[in-house]
Amino acid sequence: MNNNHIHHIDGTPAPDLIPQLLAALPFVLSLFIYILAVFVSSRNHRPWPVYRTVCWIFGVFFAVAAVIGTLADRAHSDFSAHMFSHLFLGMLAPLLMTLASPMTLLLRTLSVPLARRLLRVLKSWISRMFTHPIMASFLNIGGLWLLYTTSLYSLMHESILIHLIVHFHVFLAGYLFTVSMIYFDPIPHRIPFLYRALVFVFALAGHGILSKYIYAHPPAGVSASQAENGGMIMYYGGDAIDIILIFIFCWQWSKASRQREDVSVSPETESTRG
Repeated sequence: MNNNHIHHIDGTPAPDLIPQLLAALPFVLSLFIYILAVFVSSRNHRPWPVYRTVCWIFGVFFAVAAVIGTLADRAHSDFSAHMFSHLFLGMLAPLLMTLASPMTLLLRTLSVPLARRLLRVLKSWISRMFTHPIMASFLNIGGLWLLYTTSLYSLMHESILIHLIVHFHVFLAGYLFTVSMIYFDPIPHRIPFLYRALVFVFALAGHGILSKYIYAHPPAGVSASQAENGGMIMYYGGDAIDIILIFIFCWQWSKASRQREDVSVSPETESTRG
């Protein structure tokens, strides 16, 4: 990259630490809120599962590592570092934070009136739209195509505002995509497994094709060698995380199928047949 530092919109240099702190702050606050909710919830209900808390902590860790510190510094001039940051922020952190079931914890922690209001939000048409697999896939994969095939990638290194918007979008789109595929929190508008599986296949294909496109067509300001390394990191690193997501998806599908079979051969059903 020609510019190793983010610039203000007016072109004046801005310290790298400022956008990094702004990008990391929401994740740090979410960690504090989550831990506080665990203590409050565990006082009034059965203890919150430790593995979920661990998942949230590691999710926040990878998200913060992607936006502040050594990796974030290198990502301005090293496309390979940028791609690791992308995998941490847009794939690994959302997966871990989905496994932590934050909405379930929040519903357990809030008072009954506030919990009902939250449920109304979760049942709203806006929530239904953004957690639909097709919309979530479009925001996630479509956003990445926009980032790497236009001048947006170079612009995000020149403006703090664009830098923050891109990072926020990468995480949020990755999180919405994950929660639209695997259900660990209350999802009033549940989509059938087969439907989600078909959308999932197309999303994986879009991600894989983009990584190969980057390999052959470097984004503006990225050398051919760095684009090749970044494309491979995106392809193989993305596959590694997707394998975990596919395993969880298939496990949930199998579990739901077994439950339906158990209901269909319940004692009441057997007695009726007899």
